[in-house]
Amino acid sequence: MNGSVRVLLADDHAAIREGLRIMLETHGLEVVGEAADGAVAIRNAAALHPDVVLMDLRMPGVDGIAATREIVASGSAEVLVLTSFDEDELVDGALRAGAAGFLLKTTDAATLVDAVRRVAAGQGVLDPGVTRRALALIARDDGPVAGPATHGLDHLTEREREVLEGMRAGRSNGELAADLGISVATVKTHVSSVLAKLGARSRSHAVALAAGDA
Repeated sequence: MNGSVRVLLADDHAAIREGLRIMLETHGLEVVGEAADGAVAIRNAAALHPDVVLMDLRMPGVDGIAATREIVASGSAEVLVLTSFDEDELVDGALRAGAAGFLLKTTDAATLVDAVRRVAAGQGVLDPGVTRRALALIARDDGPVAGPATHGLDHLTEREREVLEGMRAGRSNGELAADLGISVATVKTHVSSVLAKLGARSRSHAVALAAGDA
């Protein structure tokens, strides 16, 4: 995407926010705001319209999962979860709330910066340590036969299948537009249709559903 990626930091620890701000700004990203709890994150996302909210999950008051759900539903920003905890219920809850990515705080700076850029470009990112568990959670809920993904894949058009394959390959909306010879706006329309047909709440959720069904 053109221009600097604009990021909102949501974490209840001021020292962590400061460290993230320094890290991101050193790598050319723009931190446009901060939040120490989910309620403030929701308000600031609506007011500032960042490209990405870097979201902790365990915060006082409104937690990160509830905040993610509200921010994604309102269209204020994409959400990339960055947390110390990888319990199944948190991974599952974050993806179902619509998070475009899930990383652990043990992630190195280069990987985190790359993930923020990828999420801002419309891609999904999952920490390698939680990918298999995310797929297992989805498979558990959907069942091995005739789950939502099975029916959804059956109803995808040829173009939607091409878009889904591009999503699985980690292609951004701009890259998909160039690959398929269509506009970015048309790509976004196809992505929305794929998500709706698969019953997915985010690109990463759609990719996980499709991979689990394969």
